[in-house]
Amino acid sequence: MSYFVESLHEAAIKAAKIAGDITLNYFQKKIEVISKSDDSPVTVADRKAEEAMRAFIMETFPEHGIVGEEFGTYQEQAEVQWILDPIDGTVGFIHGIPLYTNLIGITVGGKPTVGVIHAPYMNELVAAAEGIPTHLNGVTTKVRSCSSLDKASMMTSDVQYFRTYGYRSSFEYLLDRVGTHRTYGDAYGHLMVATGRADIMLDPVLNLWDAAALLPVIEQAGGSFTDLSGTPQIDGGNGFSCAPELRQELLEIFKTHQ
Repeated sequence: MSYFVESLHEAAIKAAKIAGDITLNYFQKKIEVISKSDDSPVTVADRKAEEAMRAFIMETFPEHGIVGEEFGTYQEQAEVQWILDPIDGTVGFIHGIPLYTNLIGITVGGKPTVGVIHAPYMNELVAAAEGIPTHLNGVTTKVRSCSSLDKASMMTSDVQYFRTYGYRSSFEYLLDRVGTHRTYGDAYGHLMVATGRADIMLDPVLNLWDAAALLPVIEQAGGSFTDLSGTPQIDGGNGFSCAPELRQELLEIFKTHQ
């Protein structure tokens, strides 16, 4: 682990906490909801949180680039890119559900290097970096061992997305084979895999800012994060986290039953 990566890791945790504090000021309060061009919702909390993170990054690392869900790209040619999702789970946030998260991923030379998943209302912050094991509130955490689907606990977000994006057959096949399934969705489901509380988290659609934090966090916890074709990347458009023993069987299901 280099001092540079360690400094990025520490700064990302600070930035996530800044965003978290801002979102808590708006959580479970009446706020205006705006529909973006893709009909997804956004609130003042999303925008204020991203603005604060961007200001912190620009002041601390003025040479770095930023990709944010709400305010786009800044210095897109920079070697180091901060990828921000100020509120992952905005729909849940709007409805007062406490499982929303602030996400930060950092790439260096295009390689996912640092990841932070922060659930401010739950007071849970999971972070990892290249050479730094995944930790939950400062305590090292790992995925749990799970050798078969019938013993696995599977999480997902909006189940309608499996039909929309062509994975309905795979999803229904899995429902009949996993031990339990719940919809503790969005990035909080991936946090549950990283902390050993779930074995599979499936997302049939992911944007870059949804996925950037996930790969470092899951891999450094001893798990597997790939897109649904099996490539460990953050821009594949979808993805799943799982115990490593389950990875190949899941990929075969996605391939065979798609």
